[in-house]
Amino acid sequence: MSERHTALRSMHDLGLAAWFGGSLMGALGVNGAAAQVSDATQRLPTASAGWAKWTPVNAAAISAHLAGALGELATESPRVVAQSGVAKMSTVKTGLTVGALAVTGYSRLLGMRLQKAGNPPVDGTTEPNHQTPRNVASCQRQLKTLQWAIPALTGALIVVTAYMGEQQKPGQVFRGMLDRAGGLMSTQKGMAKVAAMAAAKRRMAKAGR
Repeated sequence: MSERHTALRSMHDLGLAAWFGGSLMGALGVNGAAAQVSDATQRLPTASAGWAKWTPVNAAAISAHLAGALGELATESPRVVAQSGVAKMSTVKTGLTVGALAVTGYSRLLGMRLQKAGNPPVDGTTEPNHQTPRNVASCQRQLKTLQWAIPALTGALIVVTAYMGEQQKPGQVFRGMLDRAGGLMSTQKGMAKVAAMAAAKRRMAKAGR
């Protein structure tokens, strides 16, 4: 329980920080700067070039985070089983991670479609205008929502990770293990009671024959 896993935690935390920070900076910085380009036909190519530069770094950050998360899960598996509340938070964290991965992947797919669209006139990276082709405008409207979903999900992951870090404090570990032991004892007592009632019913049924 007290062993250090500095490398795994560093990969987990640095990867998640880059994932969150990069997505937020891209939505505000890259897309915001592209919207300031005076030529409406160059706004989309400018943003696409910026996102294309970031994509390999983002992929490396996500890979590092996932490797660290899986490594931590493996090393902390005894605590997941023994400490009350840890399994629940691990499930929440897994759900958020899957959601963030799905949104990131789909956002990149939409970004690639916009990158291949050429130089259509737009008001911004995620804002079409009346001259924007319909298929391009559709991708932009989807990205307008998704660009904020990624930092929201990864930000939630940071909060859950902080909470799970609190669960690793000795006092929390001890209390969680007591709660889990108490829950198991209650379950066993309940099962014994059900078994006793079933046996009593069988005896009554035999006596009534």
